[in-house]
Amino acid sequence: MPIDILVTFSVAVTLLALAPGPDNLFVLTQSALNGAKSGIWVVLGLCSGLFVHSAAVALGLAALLQTSAMAFTLIKFAGAAYLIYLAYQAFHAPVQKIGEATPKRSAFMLYRRGLIMNITNPKVAIFFLAFFPQFTDPANGAMIGQIATLGVIFVVMTFVVLGGIALVAGGLSERIARTPTVQLWMNRVAGLVFIGLAAKIATSEQ
Repeated sequence: MPIDILVTFSVAVTLLALAPGPDNLFVLTQSALNGAKSGIWVVLGLCSGLFVHSAAVALGLAALLQTSAMAFTLIKFAGAAYLIYLAYQAFHAPVQKIGEATPKRSAFMLYRRGLIMNITNPKVAIFFLAFFPQFTDPANGAMIGQIATLGVIFVVMTFVVLGGIALVAGGLSERIARTPTVQLWMNRVAGLVFIGLAAKIATSEQ
């Protein structure tokens, strides 16, 4: 693929990743509550979901979500239900007292959160289906190879941006851990974020 197309695509993806959205909020709240390392695992889960959506576009599965109302509805409500479950956990999370050991979620659990949140959002696949073809050209080779290349770039740039957010927000986690009141309110904010994301997915249309 021509270098100018790849550069233009990279810049567009970076701007999209920087724009306030569900993924940014998700990473921000998780990193602030659990630390930068935990946030990075969430980011890895989200980026793995982007690989899934890229593959869906390459294989034509995203077109099915665009044309099948049933498939779109099933996936979006599964995603909304999972986010409501996370909201319930956030609202009922225990407040850690000063001097107590802070319980850590496993890397796999955090990774799974990001992965499930991403792959159960059908709007991402449909966005990829509309966005990627603008940067492809049959004259530049096999379409699957071009989409795979764009998918890798999308994941890398997204990881850089969201990883930066995780590191910055993670710097606040120790201060939050020492203040039970702040912990309580951050858990409530996280719960509200999950509910908002669930509502956004549940009310999305094809």
